[in-house]
Amino acid sequence: MKTTPQTTELLKLKFGESTITEQSTRDGMTTVWLPLDRLREVLAYLKAGIEHPYPLLFDITAIDERTRQRNPLQNHHPTSDFTLVYHLLSFDRNAFLRLKVALNGEFPTVPSITKLWSNANWYEREVFDMFGIRFDGHPFLRRLLMPETWQGNPLRKEHPARATEMGPFRLFDEKQDREQAALQFKPEEWGLLTQHDDADFMFLNIGPQHPGTHGVLRIILQLDGEDIVDAVPDIGFHHRGAEKMAERQSWHTYIPYTDRIDYLGGVNNNLAYLLSVEKLAGIEVPERAQVIRVMMCELFRIASHLVWYGTFAQDLGQLSPVFYMFSDREKIFDIVEAVCGGRMHPNWFRIGGVAQDLPNGWETLVRSFVDYFPKRLREYDAMVMRNSIFKARTVGIGIFTKEEAIEWGVTGPGLRACGMDWDFRKKQPYSGYDKFDFEIPVAHNGDCYDRAVVRVEEMRQSLRIIEQCLKHMPEGRYKADHPLTTPPVKQRTMKDIETLITHFLGVSWGPVIPAGEAMSCIEATKGANSYYAISDGNTSPYRLRVRTPSFPHMQMIPYISKGYTVADLLSILGAMDYVLADIDR
Repeated sequence: MKTTPQTTELLKLKFGESTITEQSTRDGMTTVWLPLDRLREVLAYLKAGIEHPYPLLFDITAIDERTRQRNPLQNHHPTSDFTLVYHLLSFDRNAFLRLKVALNGEFPTVPSITKLWSNANWYEREVFDMFGIRFDGHPFLRRLLMPETWQGNPLRKEHPARATEMGPFRLFDEKQDREQAALQFKPEEWGLLTQHDDADFMFLNIGPQHPGTHGVLRIILQLDGEDIVDAVPDIGFHHRGAEKMAERQSWHTYIPYTDRIDYLGGVNNNLAYLLSVEKLAGIEVPERAQVIRVMMCELFRIASHLVWYGTFAQDLGQLSPVFYMFSDREKIFDIVEAVCGGRMHPNWFRIGGVAQDLPNGWETLVRSFVDYFPKRLREYDAMVMRNSIFKARTVGIGIFTKEEAIEWGVTGPGLRACGMDWDFRKKQPYSGYDKFDFEIPVAHNGDCYDRAVVRVEEMRQSLRIIEQCLKHMPEGRYKADHPLTTPPVKQRTMKDIETLITHFLGVSWGPVIPAGEAMSCIEATKGANSYYAISDGNTSPYRLRVRTPSFPHMQMIPYISKGYTVADLLSILGAMDYVLADIDR
């Protein structure tokens, strides 16, 4: 990632040398410590006051520091009970900025920034839910992912990490009644009126078992007839503690857990995680492994977009496309199965490369798909994109501008449909994407139809990338020759006790990743996906933050659905292309 040396100097000039403390990190990202009492002031300056500002609030998270092992000889941060972390993105600078605030006390309080950024609402609620950190001035501070009846804050270190530590689950009648009562929607608790003038508003549950929500998502609609007055998304039904599970897994054994976050994105999840681990460990990935990774990621991008394409058309009344598109997705899975052994969740990328080299005959399978698929895309254009009913349901529906998209943290096709050609594969290339020739599809109306236009064209661009992988696959290793990722040669373990011990510990315990922190960010199938990994020099992550694109996108639903009808809401949800596990983690 590009560093921004000017930012720190400008902050020191504006707020004083004693206010700003810089920290060096393994990912090279500009990282600055702030005093709590200047937090909101500094963030306001970075958003709008500084030259080449940071308009996008990318993420807010926290770290429970109370059990962290520290090396006093290294450049560590101030002693604290918790650390609050903000990640901002500047498009002008093409750079991230990390801001940290040290917090002390069992349940500290910090000022809310919901008046600075609209998308801060859910991020602050998540930190409150997971850590118990309160945000003063938040308009509605309550749990977000966990049930209201939950005891404790899951990402605090004292909270159990395994179900076996919590005793057997029993659903007594009293508990069932209490849980049901907690799910009952009370409009007054959300500041919603029950009537207007002489008419009553109707409150309608969409989900969590509705086919149009594509998973266990509940949206409570405030309706005036068929018109949506307001909406309240209720998420967390799919929450499985993905970040908590990282703290009990080794760096290696956590890889299959990433497959199941954006469960349609496959190895894209692996890549986002492994790039952060490889930064921490200082591992250089061989060129052949990089190209293999790119090829598999683009195959999964097409597979994910085919699921979106077919189900979106189905949401709007077309029944045939989903069957054709799922059949084409199976052709991709045939390639994935031949290469990886798995299909939807291949768990195939490894620290430093991939699990094994490409099999004999892979070129034939990939060439067959590259030759076959363009004609199918043309057929789908006629079947779906030029269909008059599909257009009537999507053109001019769910519109938002580029400025609104940035304010709400929208990335990926949603941002590009507003006319902004931002794609991390081009702007901050990783895994060798800078060596490939492809275009960034862009549209300009910011409605449901344009979001579809962008995704359809992305499939064509992915085909271009895959064809270049096919033609220019380099020779060489498929995995780095690095002691933290590749065990010693087996033959030597029979003659050398030190080699045998190294082999045994590397396989049984997993690698010991050096202390530090690093964030990676990739252009995943649905937008920007990042992993922020913190190591205290152990065999497991001390803290792993997973920032997914679907989370901020879903938060925008009330804003972009007001004034539309219930039928339009299905168009808006379908055009968004979210995955519930990507929201809830």
